[in-house]
Amino acid sequence: MLLSYRWLRDYCGVDLPPRELCEGLTRSGSKVESFRYEGEGVSNVVVGRVLSIVRHENSDHMWVCQVDVGAGEPVQIVTGAQNVREGDFVPAALNDSYVGGKHIVSGELRGVRSDGMLCSLPELGLNAEHDFPYATDDGIFILGDDCDKTVGLDIREAIGLNDLLIDFEITPNRPDCLCVTGLAREAAATFGLPFALKKPAVGKTHGDVGGMLSVRIDNPGLCYRYAGAVVENVRVAPSPRWLRERLRASGVRPINNIVDITNFVMLEYGQPMHAFDKRYIDGDSIIVRNAREGESITTLDGQKRELSPEMLVIADANKPVAVAGVMGGEYSGIMPDTTTLVFESACFNGVSVRKTAKKLGMRTEASSRYEKGLDSDACMTCLTRALELVELLDAGDVVSGAIDVYPAPKKQTVIDFTPDWVNSFIGIDVS
Repeated sequence: MLLSYRWLRDYCGVDLPPRELCEGLTRSGSKVESFRYEGEGVSNVVVGRVLSIVRHENSDHMWVCQVDVGAGEPVQIVTGAQNVREGDFVPAALNDSYVGGKHIVSGELRGVRSDGMLCSLPELGLNAEHDFPYATDDGIFILGDDCDKTVGLDIREAIGLNDLLIDFEITPNRPDCLCVTGLAREAAATFGLPFALKKPAVGKTHGDVGGMLSVRIDNPGLCYRYAGAVVENVRVAPSPRWLRERLRASGVRPINNIVDITNFVMLEYGQPMHAFDKRYIDGDSIIVRNAREGESITTLDGQKRELSPEMLVIADANKPVAVAGVMGGEYSGIMPDTTTLVFESACFNGVSVRKTAKKLGMRTEASSRYEKGLDSDACMTCLTRALELVELLDAGDVVSGAIDVYPAPKKQTVIDFTPDWVNSFIGIDVS
């Protein structure tokens, strides 16, 4: 489990040196394997502003730039990139800097002095598709409005590439720690801090989900609970930088705002979610049932999977649309032209998910969580959180209500605790 320190602090306010934090969590039972900072291979690279740009006197494709790097006199940097313009804010690697494993020093390029290098996203260890969708990989990274354009600022701070990443070994008996809030709860208990987790809520809604979707569970022994909600007028777009950063720091690639919301909720609460394109759900019906003899499904990875009757599937009125707890079907995902979606937040039998994933040869982030056993009481909280994020990101219009099928609500388990017996057993007096 890869944890973002910045994200952790949202819930418990811990402010400790990395080693002290990691040692404390390890002693209290949450074993830390390692920790590192993002962008460790980038040093002495700052935000620069291009003051002027002129053609290189000895080259027809190179440019000589005067760049303000916040150090008084401008720095002269020669570049071969064709997308740089006067006034642009760019990553400027100065003399004696390191970028992408390369040591950058002052020198001459075709007889003209260059005291650094302007950097592209790949040279910073990033890419346009997932990290800064408005930029390009083929050329210099021109900082957008979501970056801090303070001239001279360390580029890692300016673009959010400075999070502390902590890698935990989570044992199979602690699925509650396979998420940020679970580890934040452990950190709060370990260091005596308040644990701040707000209850998600949705503000503006419209219509009624009851007339748009129905849910039926045919095998409640393998699906304990299934909650669904609908969002109309979906506006598929890149997620804001703060959300992309959280995902990247957790080892998950940002895709688009809708897919990112489902991944964000999974990382935040540990509850896998899925978003279906509603137009591919025949009959507006979700039926959780066992696969039928001879049925198959083409999953989101483009592979055709042969199903067997012991496997649980999510089906519509005519066909399977997802392998329960493992992966969605080919046409179940969110596409650029999706207009209406259905969010799924469900709890499946862990043993069933593990056997299905193993037989199909496809272990996913979702299946690895389900197979350890999740809390069915969390389904509605996570569904509401996803809808809250849709509203926050203006990613669509939430339809009022939710379908919540919960055949056998879980009873609270009460454990008797006797402090005197525990103190007697361990031989010391703990208050």
